Amino acid sequence: MTQPYETVIGLEIHAQLTTNTKIFCGCSTEFGKTPNSQTCPVCLGLPGALPVLNRQVVEFAIKTGLATNCQIAPRSIFARKNYFYPDLPKGYQISQFELPVCEHGWQDIELEGGESKRIGITRIHMEEDAGKLIHGDTPEALGTSLVDLNRACTPLLEIVSEPDMRSADEAISYLKKIHQIVVYLGVCNGNLEEGSFRCDANVSVRPYGQAELGTRAELKNINSFRFIKEAIEHEVERQIDLIESGGKVVQETRLFDSNTGMTRSMRGKEEAHDYRYFPDPDLVPLVIDDSWIDAVRSSLPELPDAKRKRFIEKLGLPEYDAEVLASDRLLANYFDACVTHAKEAKACANWIMGEVLRKLKETDTLIGEVPISPVMLAELLDRIADNTISGKIGKTVFEKMWQTGRGADELIESEGLKQVTDTGAIETLVDEVIAANPDQVAEYLGGKDKLIGFFVGKVMQASQGKANPGMVNQLLIKRLKGN
Repeated sequence: MTQPYETVIGLEIHAQLTTNTKIFCGCSTEFGKTPNSQTCPVCLGLPGALPVLNRQVVEFAIKTGLATNCQIAPRSIFARKNYFYPDLPKGYQISQFELPVCEHGWQDIELEGGESKRIGITRIHMEEDAGKLIHGDTPEALGTSLVDLNRACTPLLEIVSEPDMRSADEAISYLKKIHQIVVYLGVCNGNLEEGSFRCDANVSVRPYGQAELGTRAELKNINSFRFIKEAIEHEVERQIDLIESGGKVVQETRLFDSNTGMTRSMRGKEEAHDYRYFPDPDLVPLVIDDSWIDAVRSSLPELPDAKRKRFIEKLGLPEYDAEVLASDRLLANYFDACVTHAKEAKACANWIMGEVLRKLKETDTLIGEVPISPVMLAELLDRIADNTISGKIGKTVFEKMWQTGRGADELIESEGLKQVTDTGAIETLVDEVIAANPDQVAEYLGGKDKLIGFFVGKVMQASQGKANPGMVNQLLIKRLKGN
């Protein structure tokens, strides 16, 4: 039975930019420093202090806009968004309203079954962050709050979607796509726990077939993909239950409690006129010419979707491999560099997705800190491909390379790990194994063909793993059939 209600979701994503200094002053943006140690008259909102726009913030905004198919405004202005809260020292936030820097973009997301859906992006605008309230959590400090203004004036991009998503799964798919893009671009570190990447979800429901949107609730500042999904799903259920019980959804801001899995009312949702926006008189209009846009466009990296497509179409990788390898820019770069020096792209993919990722997890190492360079890994794969060593010995060499930083060729030579391909030497081992296992020989000749694996294992054990497995298999079958 078709559900009588349709879910409508729009997301407002706040991405904190990775600039070294704040958007309107020279204070550091470094995270985790002593409260109020990274402040100045500008970010403290002291009388007479004037903001000066950080050029890199604008370049990051242009870069994000281009990567999300937005139109870059040739002229945009900053506005004052007026509200009063203890962590907002000026009594207003410098943001953008009528003329944002980027508009009318889109991003495609993948749905179950391999289909895609285009999510519209209404606007991307620059703004400053507010400070942070630290609430007392001890019996003595209950009811008190302290203000840390280190975060005040930190640069943000707000990325506002159209209300095009129809489920929590679609919202998470879109959110992860935007997260991947801003991290790929290097404009945001994407850290949800530190608040560098935050999301507000506007959620409403309406009867199927109704064109008019329902009354929405805004779910505020949720800091994990799982919690965002849970919050949306709960809010949809809450609104449907409220409507069906004769109630009415009111426009409000709600908070999600991850302990209970429920949302609760925080305050009535403000409209734009409540903030009394007006152009900031201390900041001149921002003019972005075509040459600036072209310069930023030329600096864009290959983006995840394009990288996945290239891995599949040009290198012949399966979709799953391409998805995993393109998920992280540094991982993709490592793979690309390995393919440049190795003979087989699929072998590179297998070893990176298998051995490299395993060691990263096992040793808590970042991909940029891997002690085996792509060139070194390619050398190892070439030695497996040309039968200098077997795949099994290759894993042993890989471990030694990780531990020592030495190259594959050097380790293979110094440790005597070259694969035995001499037919006479392998035949001797095969004859010895056959002679030592007459009962298994009789069973094999009686029709138990799977016992060939037993004989191969014995020969490989006798050769300390150095015999060429293919040659061992061929010689065993030849000898056993002729026995």
